[in-house]
Amino acid sequence: MNILITGGAGFVGTNLVAKLARNPGHSILVLDDESLGKREYLAEFRDVEFVRGDIRDGDCLRQVLAGRDVIVHLAADTRVMDSISDPSKNFSVNVSGSFELLQCAREAGVRKIVNASTGGAILGEVEPPVHEGMVASPLSPYGAAKLAVEGYMSAFSGSYGMNAISLRFSNLYGPRSYHKGSVVAAFYKDLLACRPLTVYGDGSQRRDFLFVEDLVDGIEQAMTSDVTGVFQLGSGRPTSLNELIDAIRGVVGSAIDVEVDYKEFRQGEIHSTWCDIGRAREAFGFDPSTSLAEGLQRTWDWFLSVSGKSGAGAK
Repeated sequence: MNILITGGAGFVGTNLVAKLARNPGHSILVLDDESLGKREYLAEFRDVEFVRGDIRDGDCLRQVLAGRDVIVHLAADTRVMDSISDPSKNFSVNVSGSFELLQCAREAGVRKIVNASTGGAILGEVEPPVHEGMVASPLSPYGAAKLAVEGYMSAFSGSYGMNAISLRFSNLYGPRSYHKGSVVAAFYKDLLACRPLTVYGDGSQRRDFLFVEDLVDGIEQAMTSDVTGVFQLGSGRPTSLNELIDAIRGVVGSAIDVEVDYKEFRQGEIHSTWCDIGRAREAFGFDPSTSLAEGLQRTWDWFLSVSGKSGAGAK
């Protein structure tokens, strides 16, 4: 396939490129504005083409979409707290940018698009496990923007015959996440810097933690599927932050003293969410197999490798 990955120099994108690049039949082009991901993160993939650009730039999109069979749309302004402080930027990137991408993809005759969405931020405070049939009630501008993009994906499927699928990612972690602000990456960077872990709340809040290699398996399955609509991708299991910290203690061992600094809950954040992945399993065979302990260990090993520290010397 001739594949365009928007935001492909980021955490998910680099892991997806690592998987797809193993197939010599794929032609992969990455579009990224390098606001978070960087071109050098893809340096090991010599056959992958890179274009620095913005998804709001129609001329740039027309250039990179020529001859493409499928789009994996990962580019986004993803931080919930930032969307609350600056909703206009979040709307511009996530909604206006995604709409421009759909318009240009339609012009270019691209028939397949896999859109990265989110679960908890769209649905708000609902009784978990969350599923695709729940009524959306976003608590942040980020969630509202992602819901709007899902709507446009559905509309372009219904009106123009595009095969658009939106995948609601749960909380992701794994290698290649050093630049991320997500919880596991933040915790590991704090440990390497000998800082206490910061938890907003009492640690009872629960999340669905999905190892990134299981996620990219699901993206690849969605790329080759004919289904459209919205699908939850997660582990299907709830884990509290306190349970996550205990699991991290088991990974890093006694050489590192894991201290925790508990602060006030932050407005706009959901207390607990995890998902039902039954629809994705039935539709395209999504079946995550990495345990939390294994995923955390592999992620920690990667963080140690890029930091130049050993497990015992990290302290």
